[in-house]
Amino acid sequence: MKGLVQRVLNASVEVDGREISRVDTGILVLLGVERGDGQNETKQLLRKILTYRIFPDEAGRMNLSLLDAGGALLVVPQFTLAADTSSGTRPGFSCAAAPDLAEIQYASFLDLARAELGAARVREGLFGADMKVSLVNDGPVTFMLSTR
Repeated sequence: MKGLVQRVLNASVEVDGREISRVDTGILVLLGVERGDGQNETKQLLRKILTYRIFPDEAGRMNLSLLDAGGALLVVPQFTLAADTSSGTRPGFSCAAAPDLAEIQYASFLDLARAELGAARVREGLFGADMKVSLVNDGPVTFMLSTR
């Protein structure tokens, strides 16, 4: 499981010209589910995202996690993160989980995040939809986190 984590001042998701999710200060995570990912990987990646110290402390150093800083979390499913880009000029998707299994792990990730942060602090994209994601990356601060 992979998560492209971006510290944001704000982020939103639009589907069919309508905004479906928005967060202010917090994290936008693009979530990619790979073959073989299950509940262990989901828990492991969520824990890493919630405790990864990417927010500034009073001295301006990245010493605070999302849990410490109190920000929001916007989770957007992105199967292209599981692409094999090792050869050629076209990505392969044999490493990506099947859509039905990926959707289960995505939903599980959201459920666990809401249990940890509270429902008011967790927003989501729409699985399988053509989404338009907008963000103001703060820093910019961006990290690729993985369970592998």
